[in-house]
Amino acid sequence: MAASQSDCLEQTAIPSDGIATRVLKGVETVLGVVAALILAVLLTVVLVSVCLRYFFNTGFIGAEDLGIWLHVALISVGAPLSLNSALAMRLDVFVRLLPARVLPATHMLADVFTVLAALILLFGGSEIMAMLGGTSPTLGVPEWIRFGFLGAGGVLILLVLLLQRIAEGRALPVLISLGLGAALYFGIPKIFVDSELPPSLFLALVAAFGLVLAAPLAHAFLAAAYVAIAFGSSLPEPAIVSSTVTGMSKFLLLAIPFFLLAGGLLTASGVANQLVRFAASMVGHRRAGLAQTTLLTSVLFSGASGSSVANAAFGASTFQPELVKHGYPPAQAGAIIAATSVLDNVIPPSIAFLILATATNLSVGSLLVGGFFAGGLMAICLAVAIHLSIREQVALPRASGRERRQAAISAIPAFGLGIIVVVGIRIGIVTTTEAAALAAFYTIILAIWGRIGAGSLLASFRQAATESAAIGLLIGTAGPFAFLLAVDNVSGLVSDFVTVLGGSALAVIILSNLILLVVGLVLDIGAAILLFGPILLPAAVAAGIDPIHFGVIIVVNLMIHGLTPPLGMLIFVVSGVTRIPATALFRAVVPYLLALLVSLAILCAWAIIV
Repeated sequence: MAASQSDCLEQTAIPSDGIATRVLKGVETVLGVVAALILAVLLTVVLVSVCLRYFFNTGFIGAEDLGIWLHVALISVGAPLSLNSALAMRLDVFVRLLPARVLPATHMLADVFTVLAALILLFGGSEIMAMLGGTSPTLGVPEWIRFGFLGAGGVLILLVLLLQRIAEGRALPVLISLGLGAALYFGIPKIFVDSELPPSLFLALVAAFGLVLAAPLAHAFLAAAYVAIAFGSSLPEPAIVSSTVTGMSKFLLLAIPFFLLAGGLLTASGVANQLVRFAASMVGHRRAGLAQTTLLTSVLFSGASGSSVANAAFGASTFQPELVKHGYPPAQAGAIIAATSVLDNVIPPSIAFLILATATNLSVGSLLVGGFFAGGLMAICLAVAIHLSIREQVALPRASGRERRQAAISAIPAFGLGIIVVVGIRIGIVTTTEAAALAAFYTIILAIWGRIGAGSLLASFRQAATESAAIGLLIGTAGPFAFLLAVDNVSGLVSDFVTVLGGSALAVIILSNLILLVVGLVLDIGAAILLFGPILLPAAVAAGIDPIHFGVIIVVNLMIHGLTPPLGMLIFVVSGVTRIPATALFRAVVPYLLALLVSLAILCAWAIIV
């Protein structure tokens, strides 16, 4: 009898799971199309503004504000799409060490952070909408609409979470998560814990607990800021949401979706393959020629995509089979691809430098110039490490002069993209966001010229919108976190500690690198830059270190953590594409990791000498 009842339950559960799967697929399809359309409109607004200014010496009022509002809408619509993907930036290394029997409870608690974050966006946004009056002076629409976007985003996150868990057969756990999240949301404002410890300490502890449970990083930040209210935080719920919206409402951040779009279309159009051909003609015949080709391609690709994750995925699908075919052990081949992908967020255009400029108000153009020098140094160190660590069994044939010229000519379209971005920004012809928009438009032309289908074009827009939404939400939710750190004078404490060690440039460099090396083990590079860039930079400036040089050191240090456990994002991307165990890749990447650390040491020594 019990068995028949169980069978009946399974038979009734299966249809509900199937319905949830179909509904989820439909919701994600709609959200993906809407996000892609918002990105297309956003790109059009910036391009029209550029054309009006440079060709007609005019413009339209509110273009910048419209772009910012559309960006907030893009984040609200696109963020739910990354809930179950690597873009959620979950630190799952600790969860994987737990016994299987406790995993359901761990997943349920992680979902509590997502539920709490979604409720904060929903009700906090609604409260601001009710409080806020007036209209935008440039757009002529009510100001509350911008905050309403995030409120709608909270609803969408709850909807997608619910559908995903039901589709996975976890209906009861997600209902428990909803109940616990709601209890925390409505209960925390009624609790007050009298403590002499700063609220930012409890903020950090709650966020760390969320990370250990593998909750999405952005959701852990937002939930932690809300829980800190019970410990005397000076940020009430409306201020948390307002700070989040303010953090993502910067025109400079619009460059991120445009650069991601340019990188995706560069691959889809086939132009990236021309870079591979050119790189192979230049260095393919040398010792470890195919590995050196991978490195040189990464250097060239860095001038277009600005995304190390995009480069890692491209390299894993393009070079891994060829490297293995030429006698490279699979793990070593994957390690080379992951290590060379580090360069994308150092060599301009770099999304990491955009985030750093947003957090610290440093000059984007100056950071990009510094990235050129740092990226070149890192590439040289990697080339030496590859040369010393590899004995290639099958060498590539030496390209003739004619073949090299043909390869160079075919790669000109890709080189043109780098010229648009770097030269345009550095000379001051266009802003960073405008250069990114022109780069995206340029790659759209290349894609159409390459006759890619409308489906592939839409997929590129959808992917760029989803990735940029995840990054944008992280930037926004780091705002309340950074504010509370500033209120509790964490930056001052760090500066005082540096002074205790002598306050010299050497002391600051050593301390900063140690902090970043530890932080990078558990935080995504974007979050680490947003939280620790503003804290460490004042101490560096006080010690007489050039702020641009120090900013480059921050990015290089944190990018190296794309190769280190437990987070090792680039390792996991390559592992996901190639199906090589991440543990094997972590072991194989050690020689190249050491080479990158040598380049970091040289940069630090130069900062002290100069």
